[in-house]
Amino acid sequence: MPDTSPLLEARAIGKSFLGIAALDNVDISLNRGEVHALLGENGAGKSTLIKILTGVYHRDRGTIRLDGAEISPTTVAEAQNLGIGTVYQEVNLLENLTVAENLFLGRQPRRFGLIDRREMRARAEKLLTRYGLSINVDALLSSYSVAIRQIIAIARAVDLSGKVLVLDEPTASLDSHEVEMLFTVLRQLRAEGLGIVIITHFLNQVYDIADRVTVLRNGKLVGTRQISELPRGDLISMMLGRELLSVTHDRQAPEDTVVEGEAPIRFEGYGKRGSVEPFDLDVRPGEVVGIAGLLGSGRTETAFLLFGIDKPDGGQASIDGKAVAITSPEVAIDNGFGFCPEERKTDGIIGDFSVADNIALALQARQGWMRPLSHKQKAALADGFIKSLDIRPADRERPIKFLSGGNQQKAILARWLATEPRLLILDEPTRGIDIGAHAEILKMIERLCSQGMSLVVISSELEELTAVAHRVIVLSDRRHVAELKGGDVTADNIMQAIASAARTEAA
Repeated sequence: MPDTSPLLEARAIGKSFLGIAALDNVDISLNRGEVHALLGENGAGKSTLIKILTGVYHRDRGTIRLDGAEISPTTVAEAQNLGIGTVYQEVNLLENLTVAENLFLGRQPRRFGLIDRREMRARAEKLLTRYGLSINVDALLSSYSVAIRQIIAIARAVDLSGKVLVLDEPTASLDSHEVEMLFTVLRQLRAEGLGIVIITHFLNQVYDIADRVTVLRNGKLVGTRQISELPRGDLISMMLGRELLSVTHDRQAPEDTVVEGEAPIRFEGYGKRGSVEPFDLDVRPGEVVGIAGLLGSGRTETAFLLFGIDKPDGGQASIDGKAVAITSPEVAIDNGFGFCPEERKTDGIIGDFSVADNIALALQARQGWMRPLSHKQKAALADGFIKSLDIRPADRERPIKFLSGGNQQKAILARWLATEPRLLILDEPTRGIDIGAHAEILKMIERLCSQGMSLVVISSELEELTAVAHRVIVLSDRRHVAELKGGDVTADNIMQAIASAARTEAA
């Protein structure tokens, strides 16, 4: 009788960091000869679960079984010895070593105490032949494409482990031909009985390669389904946490939710290869333009282009009818742009700096570092925003890392408001903050809009967009695919646009 028990099984997995649950009672199972997709938006818990399975983190609760036996890997090496290998988006190999050296790093064949390079070369060629690669294994890894490096990393992981392969965003940097090359390898490994877990944000690829899918949201299990029985719209609903035809918070938009008049800020044919396909975008004073889409659709990449973090390779920006080249954040700031990034702790705050210093950063950058703001100026600036935004505790000299997430976000907003921007770009402005701070920030967006500021708000929370946006641009697969205006800005319509784009791309 064939063995139908799961190859890998994790049950009731729980993990907390500083008292905050990252995973809460999560289950996942993996069969032999299966590709299992693990999906969810940012913060869903995917990476935490993978790190527990592969020995990076130790679970607080739950059990993990491999081949029916309970395991508790405490290191990556221990997980590899048990049979679980991992390949990350940024290939964890050494570009300054040869292909053969990378394949057998730490376990090189030896002869008389010395590395037997002839034997290592022969083993490397034999190993890669299994994956359809006939390459010079004595060449440096850096001489090969990202796709080839991915396959080499997979070959090493499978050779080290041999039971379970975990792939974290393996196709993020690959073109369509390279994706198919990789998937050919994965299909072969599946046929040989390997169990494969893949994290990806490309839904088309999920339907191309996966047998089952598990969706996480906010650290909890949404469900596990067979791909063959799961319509794309249902999968999107699982990821975003709402039904296509039953939305609990849709705004009944009044007639004045469409902002008329000339748009002084315009982007035409703006795009960057491999990041976002060319798009047109204009923003009027007092208008909130929302940007919606699944993780990986190009939301943040759009923000990076608007703010000059990434340089476009085509298109034109204009302000008040005059062409401008926004080639850096400094140029964007000089033109009256502000940007609150999604990754608050890594890209927004400087943790060891005081609240006052963090609030003053953008104004100081615009004024120039040769003309430093005085301590008195910083204090007055900070005190004003601490009072107006209710930043707590009301201590401008306190290192900002000791503030809650919501108060850190308010301080970042204060930083840009101090520059009196004409366009403010907010990427996930309410992620990871409590309900009270969430409501305060949404009210602040409405207040800034009423004062004539232009805003671009990126959010994975559809109800958030329907509450504040006059227009919503919908993205899918790094393309701007739809625009909703006024009364059409509902969560249901946004969901329908995302699902429609996914079906069109699959056709």
